[in-house]
Amino acid sequence: MTNFDFLAQPSALPRPDVTAADAQAIARDRFGVDGTPTELGSQQDRNFRIDGPSGVFVLKVANPVFSADELAAQNLAMGALHDRGVIAPRALPGLDGSDLQRVELGGERLIARLLTYVDGDPLTGEGELSDAQLRSLGDIAGRVAAGLTGLEHPGTERSTQWDLRIAGEVVDRLADHVAQPARRRLIEEATRGALARLEPLRDSLRIGVIHGDVTDDNIVITGADIDGTDVPAGVIDFGDVSRGWIVAELAVAVASALHHVPGEPLRALETIAAFTAHQPLTDPEIEALWPLVLLRAAVLVVSGEQQVAVDAGNTYAAENRAHEWLVFDVARRVDPDEVESLIRWRLRRDAAACAPLPLFDLGFDDSDVLDLSVTSHRLDEGRWLEPDIEARLLTETGRSNGRAVTRYGEFRLTRAVPESAAATPTLALAVTARVPEGTRVHAPVSGMLTASGDDWVLSSPGLDVWFSGLVPLDAAAREVAAGDPLGTTETLTVQLSRLAGHRPPAFVRPGAEPEWRALSPDPSPLFGIGLAAPEEDPDALLRRRDASFARVQEHYYAHPPQIERGWRHHLVDTRAQTYVDMVNNVTAVGHAHPRLVNAVRDQWALLNTNSRFHYEELSDFTSRLAELAPGPLDTVFLVNSGSEAVDLAIRLAQTFTGRRTILAVREAYHGWTVGADAVSSSIGDNPRALETRPDWVRLVESPHSYRGKYRGPGAAAGYLADVAAQLAALDDAGPDDAGLAGFIAEPVFGNAGGVMLPDGYLAGAYELVRERGGVCIADEVQVGYGRLGEYFWGSEQQGVIPDIITVAKAMGNGHPLGAVITTREIAERFAAEGSFFSSAGGSPVSARVGLTVLDIMRDEHLQENARIVGAHLAARLDELAKRFPTIGAVHGLGLYLGVELVRDPVTLEPAGAEAARICDALLAEGCIVQPTGDYKNVLKIKPPLCLTVEAADFFADALERVLSD
Repeated sequence: MTNFDFLAQPSALPRPDVTAADAQAIARDRFGVDGTPTELGSQQDRNFRIDGPSGVFVLKVANPVFSADELAAQNLAMGALHDRGVIAPRALPGLDGSDLQRVELGGERLIARLLTYVDGDPLTGEGELSDAQLRSLGDIAGRVAAGLTGLEHPGTERSTQWDLRIAGEVVDRLADHVAQPARRRLIEEATRGALARLEPLRDSLRIGVIHGDVTDDNIVITGADIDGTDVPAGVIDFGDVSRGWIVAELAVAVASALHHVPGEPLRALETIAAFTAHQPLTDPEIEALWPLVLLRAAVLVVSGEQQVAVDAGNTYAAENRAHEWLVFDVARRVDPDEVESLIRWRLRRDAAACAPLPLFDLGFDDSDVLDLSVTSHRLDEGRWLEPDIEARLLTETGRSNGRAVTRYGEFRLTRAVPESAAATPTLALAVTARVPEGTRVHAPVSGMLTASGDDWVLSSPGLDVWFSGLVPLDAAAREVAAGDPLGTTETLTVQLSRLAGHRPPAFVRPGAEPEWRALSPDPSPLFGIGLAAPEEDPDALLRRRDASFARVQEHYYAHPPQIERGWRHHLVDTRAQTYVDMVNNVTAVGHAHPRLVNAVRDQWALLNTNSRFHYEELSDFTSRLAELAPGPLDTVFLVNSGSEAVDLAIRLAQTFTGRRTILAVREAYHGWTVGADAVSSSIGDNPRALETRPDWVRLVESPHSYRGKYRGPGAAAGYLADVAAQLAALDDAGPDDAGLAGFIAEPVFGNAGGVMLPDGYLAGAYELVRERGGVCIADEVQVGYGRLGEYFWGSEQQGVIPDIITVAKAMGNGHPLGAVITTREIAERFAAEGSFFSSAGGSPVSARVGLTVLDIMRDEHLQENARIVGAHLAARLDELAKRFPTIGAVHGLGLYLGVELVRDPVTLEPAGAEAARICDALLAEGCIVQPTGDYKNVLKIKPPLCLTVEAADFFADALERVLSD
């Protein structure tokens, strides 16, 4: 039988059919060991722990595709490592003296081996690994790699699916087993990228016998003190022993560490450093390491999916899939150039550099520093997205000052990439100066000046100075002394490196900032000025917030990014990472709209006071609102928020009718003021809501078309019958002033995630209320004002005209602005309560904001955009719902949508915890979305109305990837 060749074999390798009884008989009859068998996990073999009077052993029954030579080579490798002090199992002879026992089970010829048992706890179940554990993983992998050096055996000449030399072919062959298209595309794209980086290195990578599977599954901690610096560890499972790339031994170990440190993947540097203490890496191996980590992750996931498909009972393979996908996801998000530089730095710390001299005979000062950070006003109005904006701003500043210079250590907004599913390199490790043409550049240190492509490097002990844009005095390499002229420039980029002969990336992703600052230090001293940007610390800011801001005013996410800029439908944090904003219905026309910014600035420069003064903006704005309102609603009150609007609407109804009782819908949220909170009954916002309603509030059944009491075509009739019964009971009880004043409901169930009310529900409810002289209030704070696309007001969808409309949020695009729109009759009756006044409601600035928002919505056709993009996004979400049973329903209309998540599509058990995890995962994908509803299981999707089809697709693709996990 020849050795195994994965590419020449059928790809399906189900485990041999071996029962526990078979294992017990083999151990007893072939090895003389009697004991109780317990099956252990394996991808393709059968492994059993045998506990008996003579000790504990492991019986391995190999997959029949593996030859005796291959198994003999594994035994040899175990023995070689054991002889060199590595804790490893040993193969024991059978009763006939052979350590390979041929057995026949069910007509299949198999080979069994009995191994000594290595006692200890595997790293797999350890959760987040300490630095000591990460080093232990690298230490044992390095000792294994060193211990197998020079080993030769014909059984190692094999080709398994784990041989990273054929990783591309393995992924091609098995990728179809990844059922979800989005996941499959990710695997294929990542594999192509890794192979492209690896191709020029293949012939330079050393080959030898490797274990091939030194992972957290196969490392056992044999010492008690896992927090110490010296953690004794053993290695098991030699089933993948073969010839391969030596650096692959480390790649496998690093990949296995990643799911233990998903938030800090660069902590795997501990594993790498520990490995190289025993098995140093060559330069090509350092360069190849991360592409191999990514290939290992890709092979793991496609192999896991394939193994489960062909061997449904393989719980070991099935249970491993979750962390294998996590390993892949973490690995693909790490930039290989960045990690290569960090590895080189970690492994090769050079001597300290001498103090450098200035580059120029120019006196830079603070006015010359160009701010390219997230909060720079030089980048307002979306200028940060313009091509070559950095060069143009440098030129502008240079022309006005005679010189200009960028900052080191700055997270540059100009490097931000909208709609990016992974972190983008924004941290500047280089500095660029704009100086008068022909300015002479002096050597900051003594050393050798040599060309590197179009760039130049000045190499000195402990420090390399890299130049882009230098016009040298002499094109030949030469020795220079500190202060000597090097050449001239107009625009010069300078970067320092403490890695001899290696230039780190000029921009890197957030994370590992201390390492980057040590590897590529601040070149500011070369300019004679402190240029470094202040270091950001979002966690410290969060602690300050919690110290002074009432914590009941919650924030999104346990560890939120510090958001300091918005643009259209994007948000940007202080590290210049962008997010598609899928939740900000307040910002209807988009963040930082230039027309709105300028309108507020201009009005504030003229006048801002209160509505008791006489000015044009108030009349213009209220007239526009009255024109937009349906039917007889022609009178406007202006307030500061939706809560105030609802509060005022309730008072209007009570005053107009002379009665107190307000009918409200269960599960609704209307606001935080005393009146608005009284009619809010969402237990998602207030767990005691149903117990604490005042006696003047009566609740009717939630007309929830998905999980409510009545569903289907007759749902409205059922709910209306309940409303009628409740109103009849109210008719017969209490004094006249306790009778029905009004009914309040959202025309679309916004708090539940955009659930559409059953057709005819509001029309029937309004009729029942008006029969008793009650007032009908439509709370349009969330769902109205063009958001539904098909309709400007949500009540239009239900075919009704309310007596009072409340609106806010979208009116001010983030400015505190709300309104109550009603009839003149209802408004005038309120005079019995005295005059009404809101200090900021209807102020000149507020009115100008409201007018400008309406102008932008009209001129940019945002209601139509909500219709088109909303329909496109809803179709994408509906398609996902067909493939992912976790999506119970897609609610809503236009750009007010909700994705309801359930654990069971029949019982509709809410998936609240899953929704929270999905929102966290979507943040990592570059999307901000949050859960809503009484069970916090609905993803509320209510972005700025300027959302594009491309951004909608970006969100849908991200959700598909997250749901696939």
